Amino acid sequence: MLNLTTKTLMPDLDSTDTALLSALKADSRASVTTLAGQIGVSRATVQTRLDRLVRTGVIRRFTIETANAADPGRIKAVMLIELGGPVKRQVVRALNRLPEITALHSTNGAWDLVAQIETDSLPSFDRILNSVREISGVQNSETCLLLDQAHT
Repeated sequence: MLNLTTKTLMPDLDSTDTALLSALKADSRASVTTLAGQIGVSRATVQTRLDRLVRTGVIRRFTIETANAADPGRIKAVMLIELGGPVKRQVVRALNRLPEITALHSTNGAWDLVAQIETDSLPSFDRILNSVREISGVQNSETCLLLDQAHT
């Protein structure tokens, strides 16, 4: 899986950039040659665009996504976090230092942040919950364990 996030001031993306990002979302392991063929540009253009998208922060990292069967013992959860006062930046920095938090999103409504958590054991899960709740500025939280992926 390719994790694509943007900076506050995202550079202007043209149709080639958006086509490249779409192709990467479908298969982030595709070679530069394959990507060039898919979007109809040269390999040099793809490489230049990739370098710029990474340099400007449009693409922050390349990651993998494993099937649930590959990690059946992982404890996964979503934590809703309410902040007290103007502390968002400090709390986000502290949360980003916790490796068990695999994704962090701002949101609207009663909760200010949503954190995705993954650990290898219940004691580790308990430690991460306590660590988050001890961060200065975290006023309240609610955590939901993810039991199984829903299938249709």
